[in-house]
Parts: sequence; structure tokens; C-alpha cells
Amino acid sequence: MKRMEREEECLKQELEELQKQLGKKLKFEEAVSSLNSLLQDRYPSASPSLHKLFYSVICRVATVLKTRYTAPGFWLAGLGLFEKAVGLVSDTSEKEYLKSCILQAKEHLHQLDNPIEAPQSSNRGYLFEGHLTVDPEPPQPSWLVHSNLLTTAATLIAAESSSQGRSENDDNNNTSENAAGLLQDLMSRLDDVLPLVIPDDDVIPSRAPPASKEVVAKLPVVILTEEILAKLGTDAECAICRENLVVGDKMQELPCKHTFHPPCLKPWLDEHNSCPICRHELLTDDHAYESRKEREKEAEEERKGAANAIRGGEYMYV
Repeated sequence: MKRMEREEECLKQELEELQKQLGKKLKFEEAVSSLNSLLQDRYPSASPSLHKLFYSVICRVATVLKTRYTAPGFWLAGLGLFEKAVGLVSDTSEKEYLKSCILQAKEHLHQLDNPIEAPQSSNRGYLFEGHLTVDPEPPQPSWLVHSNLLTTAATLIAAESSSQGRSENDDNNNTSENAAGLLQDLMSRLDDVLPLVIPDDDVIPSRAPPASKEVVAKLPVVILTEEILAKLGTDAECAICRENLVVGDKMQELPCKHTFHPPCLKPWLDEHNSCPICRHELLTDDHAYESRKEREKEAEEERKGAANAIRGGEYMYV
């Protein structure tokens, strides 16, 4: 019994060491190869707790591939591991996850072997990074429609004014009727046009700009130690990729003290300016947005001050 316990403890330590090596680029393929061998030789006879540890390390391989590496050699190593593991695990949810990892690995390798080319049909979609297209233009945005409407209305009104004093004929009648129709259309859209003509500076856009590049670059990086992990708890995980944290993980810390894997956090902050957990906002490079936020904050403080003054009896009505 003691011999089995010692062997299991040695295997546990070996798996934990391999899990640490997965984050090191130069050791990744070697670590996956060792894990593959252990999986084949030791998984069938291992205890349920070691089965869970095996699965946790395999999940770590999937997370590292998805967030850090694109080289085909790394993904081929991961694919071989996932395919071997899916034939050994018995838990249904674990099997489904491994199948999804296999599918994603094959798709990634297929894309590397067959880079996507621009479609040749005339119905192809719009492309990024400056590619040209002969597709029909998309519908005009509402602000451009309104602008064109106002310009046309002004032109027709000027034409109508210059035609006063002339003898009325069919052409003038048609112009008058067209101007009246356009003005009627303009009046019906007045509620939509006014916010474009007179913008409300006190309203912060519904979608905030991304975090400042300089602020993101200066975010501190923390390397997890056993002491830090003990404070976070045994089930601590990155809130973005949902992968359990291990000793040696590099974590980027936001001002609110929440931490995330740097490769997970960067795509988020490229589109948002807030913490994924508590929504604490970081500074942005959008000066107009920051000015609106500051004015909104000052207005809120003034409202609170007025409310406190009224409750305190400072305002007397006569």
C-alpha cells in the first residue's frame, strides 16, 4: 500500500512539474510528449484523483495553445495528446471537451495548410485590411441620409426663392411639389435629425472606447507563488479562459486588484476599458469620452450636494 502511495505521489509531482513547463515555449513540445507517454502508461491504473489531475493538465495544454501558440508543431503535439486522451477518459463531459479540442486543433492546422483566399464570386463579402471589392455598397447610415436630405431641401428652397417673380410653368410646379414632398419628409424625421444637428454632450456613448494603450502597457505582471495561490483558494481561475491557476503563472493585475492571464486580458482591453469582473474603468485615449465622464461626475456630485443641502434644511422657501 505504501509503495502505491509513493508511486502516486511521484506521479502527481511529475504531472505538476509538466504543467509548469507548458508555459515555457522551449519546453512545451517536450512536456506534451512526456505527458502523452504518462497518459498511455499510467492513466489506466491511476486513481480517480490522478485521473482528475491528468485531465486538468490536458486542459492546461488546450488553454496554452488557444492563448499563446500558433506554430503547427505545437498544435500537432496537442492534437496527438487530445486524441489519445479521448479514448481513455470515461466522463461524458470530459470526452465532449476533448472532442472540441480535437476539432479546434484540426481546424487550426487546416487553416495553416490552406490559407483563406479572397472569394472569386461577385457576391463575396467585404474584406478587411484594404482589400478592394466590387460588391454593392452597404446601405447609407442614417446620419448621411439626414445630411443629404437637409442639403437637398436647402437647394430646392433656394431654387424656389429664385424662381419667384417668374411666370409659373409646369417645371416650376414640379419643383415646388418636389420641395414640398422633401420638406414633409424632413419634418417627419425631425426627431431623428435634431440629435445629429445638436449633439448632447452630456450623454456618454453606450459603447465605451478601449483602454489606453499606455495604461495597458504599464499594468503590473504578478508571478503566482504558493503563498498567493493559498490566499486565492484552491479553485482560483482566470475569469476569462476559466483555466485553474497554478504556481508560476504570470498574471496581469488591474487597478481593482483582479488578475488575468496576459494573453487572455489583451483582447478584452483591445475592445473594452473595464475589468471583466467588477467593471472598474481604466483611462482611455479618447479625450472627448474622458471629458464627458468628468462632466457627468461633477454633475452627479452637484446633484448629491443639493439633495444633502435640502435634507439638512439649508434651503428655505418664502
